[in-house]
Amino acid sequence: MSPRKQTVIITGGNSGLGYECAKKVAEFDKNNHVVIACRNAVKAKKAVDSLIQETDNSNITSLELDLSSLESIRGFVHEFSQKDYPPLYALVCNAGVQFIDKTHFTKDGFEATFGVNHLGHFLLANMLLEQITHSGRIVFVSSGTHDPLKKTGMPAPVFVAPKLLAYPDHTSSNEAIFLIGRRRYTTSKLCNLYFTYELASRINQQTETNITVNAFDPGMMPGTGLAQSYTPFMKFVWKYVLPALTLFVPNVNTVRQSGKALAALVTDSKHNRTTGKYFEGTKEIQSSELSYNNENRKQLWKVSVELSKLNKTETILEASQ
Repeated sequence: MSPRKQTVIITGGNSGLGYECAKKVAEFDKNNHVVIACRNAVKAKKAVDSLIQETDNSNITSLELDLSSLESIRGFVHEFSQKDYPPLYALVCNAGVQFIDKTHFTKDGFEATFGVNHLGHFLLANMLLEQITHSGRIVFVSSGTHDPLKKTGMPAPVFVAPKLLAYPDHTSSNEAIFLIGRRRYTTSKLCNLYFTYELASRINQQTETNITVNAFDPGMMPGTGLAQSYTPFMKFVWKYVLPALTLFVPNVNTVRQSGKALAALVTDSKHNRTTGKYFEGTKEIQSSELSYNNENRKQLWKVSVELSKLNKTETILEASQ
């Protein structure tokens, strides 16, 4: 990043991976203005105060954003555009949810894992494109769990008609909700990759900008808030037992390690022209075979436009294709 003042938005930057990424971005250059986009204003304020103290960078603020509400996303973009922030350089789409207790829904009636992890970020990124600088960056936090060959212990994703992802059929499966919830998560992470590749392609083909779009796998990060719907026993294992794996198992990381790697995709000049790629930590790798299915990614884009009601005035791309 250049030394001029620039803004970086990080969704879910109030805790875990997002917090550590915000910290590294703020430390990298004191000119960087970091916006923590978070649905809980109290937690966001606490995170901002803590980040300012830890980084000695006072250019850290928060704005309310609820990715489970299309209205909130549109409100966030409008409010951001009214603020006197430095030019927007980067958007880090980090926030994510996983539910294994029951089916949750967004405020617009979508299944929440798909609605938050994919659709919310789909609308947010499209609506912010016009404000991102000519050589800006977008990074989506995906997950190695989208790839069955990684043997993460998570069920393989199942990509079906996107409207079925948004409005699942509750009568068609005898599987335990625990398994269904985890598969919805891995499928949403596959959707993150479809969106990454399609957005990168459209920006290259349709605009004169050099905005780059990449995806990031932080690895397993035991102890983070992703286990919010787990049973008490599973939460205990997640928080106190599994962190020991960071010492000797590949791609099991602390949030500090992964936060530093994620921040590098925003700050490192060697990525100035890197777009449409997938990173495991700091290493560029191939994503799953399924993630390169062009028909799936175009279908997901088309349906996401419909579901989010994205119109031509809200994006610099051709939203109706």
